[in-house]
Amino acid sequence: MFSDLGPGATNLVTGIATAHMDSVPLVVITGNVATSLIGTDSFQEADIVGMTQPITKHSYFVNRATDLPRIIREAFHIAGTGRKGPVLVDIPKDVSAAMAAFHYPDRIDIPGYTPDVEPDSAQIEQLSVALAEAKQPLLLAGGGIIQSGASAELIELAEKLGVPVTTTLLGLGGFPGDHELWLGMPGMHGSYTANKALLGCDLLVAVGARFDDRVTMRLDGFAPNARVAHIDLDPAEIGKLVPASISITGDASNVLSKLNRSMEGRQIPSKSDWVKRLKSMKMSHPLQYRASENILKPQLVIELISRMTDGDAIVTTDVGQHQMWTAQFYRFKHPRSLLTSGGLGTMGFGFPSAIGAQVGNPDKTVISINGDGECRCVLKSSPFAPFTGSPSKSPLSTTVRSV
Repeated sequence: MFSDLGPGATNLVTGIATAHMDSVPLVVITGNVATSLIGTDSFQEADIVGMTQPITKHSYFVNRATDLPRIIREAFHIAGTGRKGPVLVDIPKDVSAAMAAFHYPDRIDIPGYTPDVEPDSAQIEQLSVALAEAKQPLLLAGGGIIQSGASAELIELAEKLGVPVTTTLLGLGGFPGDHELWLGMPGMHGSYTANKALLGCDLLVAVGARFDDRVTMRLDGFAPNARVAHIDLDPAEIGKLVPASISITGDASNVLSKLNRSMEGRQIPSKSDWVKRLKSMKMSHPLQYRASENILKPQLVIELISRMTDGDAIVTTDVGQHQMWTAQFYRFKHPRSLLTSGGLGTMGFGFPSAIGAQVGNPDKTVISINGDGECRCVLKSSPFAPFTGSPSKSPLSTTVRSV
């Protein structure tokens, strides 16, 4: 991402904060006034490094043109490794205009930056024993599952042990939405079954989730009967909000791979009674909305889009009620099929992110769902025609539960 100096740079603050909150890799290159004018309040001068320090993973102020190749190489490395996030490179006008020999470094050596943390084998063993002994375990998958590409490992673990799974907003798609072990999204906008599972579980294994307040709501009432195991690449997140009796620092894909191997050959008591109760609850307490013969409900539109795409589209949203309806009624089956602003709740996110998704995936159907209290669907490169008729004339059969 590139920006002019001054107001052009400050316009990026919301985007940088959005990337920071959702652990999105981003390199931001801004311009600034000449080095001789720094600190003089000159025309269009802005201390963008100082302004964005709390919301960037790292920042550079470039003093010499000869440093630029190394700094750019390091910026992309830092943004895309470890817990991903935004890195800012601020280049004064005289530095950008200077001539210098270009030497791109072959290797990167950043003292103190060692993001690849190998999980502790003793903690893996401790969690393996806890999973085998638990009668009512639950897996809580967050955005870290998507970022680390750990979806396959998560599915393998859940199926191997017969453990139900709930996924946060940013974890949607990390576990198939049509899988029999998926309970829905937890928390304030989550499903009845997912929240009841949190209340009833005796072991909660959180993977790449930071226990956002929209998930936990009241911390003193969150998973009250559970022993908590927390897996995260960022050690600062472990125990920050919810105390963990088992803490494992490491990449989710690496940790789950080792955990799956650790479970092999181990005696695992059946969790079928626990899963059976949750399945029954899921059938008797589904997400619902009031049917109408005169109004095409947004929830129905989203259900139809989900069925017509078979969950195979890339969906983007703005922020608001429609965002939650999308999370609730679209069945995300694949990682990176939902692009939405989670932590910051950045309004205006939906349509531009759809443009980016379409450019990056020209052969995919990209759908942007926007608007509060309504559902406007923008279809691009779609293999089907959008449904515009009444619910009774839908090209697909649908069942709407009245309440």
